[in-house]
Amino acid sequence: MSDTHGKFIWVELMTPDMAEAARFYGHVVGWQTKDFGSPEMPYLVLEADGKGMGGVMELTDEHKGQGIPPNWTAYVDVDDVDATAKLFAEKGGAIRRPPQDIPEIGRFAVVADPYGAVLCIMTPLPMETGGFPENTQQKQGHVGWYELFTDNVDEAMAFYGDVFGWTKDHDFDMGEMGPYRIFAHKGKAVGGIMKRMPQVPVCHWGYYFNVDGIDDAITRVSTGGGQVVNGPMEVPGDSWIVNCVDPQGAYFSLVSQKK
Repeated sequence: MSDTHGKFIWVELMTPDMAEAARFYGHVVGWQTKDFGSPEMPYLVLEADGKGMGGVMELTDEHKGQGIPPNWTAYVDVDDVDATAKLFAEKGGAIRRPPQDIPEIGRFAVVADPYGAVLCIMTPLPMETGGFPENTQQKQGHVGWYELFTDNVDEAMAFYGDVFGWTKDHDFDMGEMGPYRIFAHKGKAVGGIMKRMPQVPVCHWGYYFNVDGIDDAITRVSTGGGQVVNGPMEVPGDSWIVNCVDPQGAYFSLVSQKK
């Protein structure tokens, strides 16, 4: 595995109303948007400090017909998309969308782990700009944390260790809820894995966006038409988090170093 294999490189929102999503997240997180699509396939790039960190694409009637709700999904860099997709399937996961090329961007596939949590994997093409931005976890507007809700923490950790090379950093004991497992990529802690709670309908990945002050961000979520579903909560590392749903129903989270 190369140093980039298993690294999160991009997040993407599928939503039925791209313009409204751009307005809402611009209000809440401060992102700017840049049109990067075509009439056949509209696409918006989300920028933090002038650098792209994610995108917005339309949730079409075809997607809805497949039972896909509004959602955020991350892209993980892999050395070989076809081989990694095959590995997902061999180890009990699934290939939701077979590998295909995105002109001038790279080759990608949509995959799911053995418990149904969905991710995208990608082998990016070399780019004149140097490729996807380096995500600093503390930087405003970037993804500060990646979180997996799963039905078996140990098995999920073993699975992702096999396919992405992730390693266990340490556990937080959450009592009856079991361990909250911090996982690392190349020795750097990037996210956590926890057992899915009964009120969470499916196993899934969640993404925490960095904001400056959680209370003010909560106000912006409400005034922007979104809803807070959990929090605010203080978590280890002197951080505050809140879990939310945007006006179209996509789940997202916010994290800040101050309340």
